[in-house]
Amino acid sequence: MSAIEPIVAFAVGLFALSLLADRLGALLRLPHTLVLVLMGALVAWLLTAVAGVDTGLRAMSFHDLVFFVFLPVLVFESAYHIPVRTLTRNLGVILFLAVIGMILSALISAALIYWGIGHPAGFPWVAALLTGALLAATDPVAVVAQLKAMGAPERVTMLLEGESLFNDASAIVLFGVVLGMATGAGADATFSGAMFSFLQVFFGGLGVGAAAGALGVGALWLFRPGVGHALIILTVAYGSFLLAETVFHVSGILAALLAGLILARFVQREDSPIVGTELSFVLRLMAYAANGSVFLLVGMTLTLPMFTERWLAMLIAIGAVLVARAVIVFGSMPLLNLVAARPVPLGYQGVMVWGGLRGAVTLALALSLPASLDYWWTIQAMAYGVVMFTLVVQAPTMPWLIRRGV
Repeated sequence: MSAIEPIVAFAVGLFALSLLADRLGALLRLPHTLVLVLMGALVAWLLTAVAGVDTGLRAMSFHDLVFFVFLPVLVFESAYHIPVRTLTRNLGVILFLAVIGMILSALISAALIYWGIGHPAGFPWVAALLTGALLAATDPVAVVAQLKAMGAPERVTMLLEGESLFNDASAIVLFGVVLGMATGAGADATFSGAMFSFLQVFFGGLGVGAAAGALGVGALWLFRPGVGHALIILTVAYGSFLLAETVFHVSGILAALLAGLILARFVQREDSPIVGTELSFVLRLMAYAANGSVFLLVGMTLTLPMFTERWLAMLIAIGAVLVARAVIVFGSMPLLNLVAARPVPLGYQGVMVWGGLRGAVTLALALSLPASLDYWWTIQAMAYGVVMFTLVVQAPTMPWLIRRGV
């Protein structure tokens, strides 16, 4: 058997399980992502415990797959499909929460986790910072779908969706900077050095994304709609990421994000000659496959010791994330409302606090942790615990909160 055959078989298996989980979730009225995790865990158990087959799946083995295959399309697809005009009207509040709020949330979570674990030798401050950055990425896909289905005001939906879009990108940049400090790959481990590195990677990624997006718009003008446009979109999505990461050593995620927004602005114009049906279908298909694959891989890499040995760390992380989210939203909104053209009502704020779910991006970052870090498994366990809390507790209770809050 050649080296490519197991890879193709593995991919086909993930896609088939994603489709099956979709139908089971609809029949059982459970979140699709929760069914994916449970199904992944069941498949892994059947293969190892029942069939006696070592799948070879290890959580530390997915860094390149996650960063170079899954994350670019997840971020680009979200940027491409977001309503740009509505996003622009709420951009001030969204950017504050997604950048300044994200950094503060990561620091608050890190401080609470560091204090809660209370083991500086086994879990140093840099480990807590890495955990805080990893847990700062929000992913309210299920909440946004519920809001739209219930006919909630467009603004609260955009606040959650827009914050998540920029928040994911900035959290990934912060995670990369802190990871460089933790592994010794960073150029400067001081606070000022870390901030300079963050800004350099952040704005460098935006610059590459702007250039790639402009080139993509020009290419769409040159080619006729159809398959050619779909290939252009995919080229821009992955090309902007690879160019930023491998050539300029800046944020590929931010490059893909801005390139997606620029293309979205062009396609969504009323006088645009581009009909985005084919483009949307291709992107949604790839994002669906990537999102499903991430949750399945999480289920396949779940272990019982993770819950029996790290349950307290999971509870500490869940509490830290909830406290940090409440502090940032409720603490910043009174000030933001003083300068915002349209104040954010208190009911919206409650939905935003409880709706700051963690999902694919947090899991993807957890799967990318290098095993060379002594505390990687503890961080990963906390990430898994927070996401499971999101799927089992937060997501199912959101409809009740939405009815009361908006």
